[in-house]
Amino acid sequence: MSWIALSDVISLVELCLRDDNISGPINFVSGQPSTNTEFTRALGKVLRRPAFSPFLRAWLIRLLFGEMGETLLLGSNRVISRRHEEIGFQPEFSDLTEALTAELS
Repeated sequence: MSWIALSDVISLVELCLRDDNISGPINFVSGQPSTNTEFTRALGKVLRRPAFSPFLRAWLIRLLFGEMGETLLLGSNRVISRRHEEIGFQPEFSDLTEALTAELS
């Protein structure tokens, strides 16, 4: 699961608007993608709530949904933006728990 803190989105947009040399696509993602389980645990920790992650067995998804289930429910993309370094962007938050704490406090 790719994520990025809102403050980092705003900083990246500002950088792109100020620098005329930046062009082309830029992925607005942190440098540290997480799994759904990691995200759920971090969110539970920040909210001080129990974090239950419902797990569906992969074989059940394949049985019920076939190839579509495989692609949509079990597949993933670990998106990382190499352009951030090229354009000189340094995110404030690279840790998911810290980002969620800042966003939700």
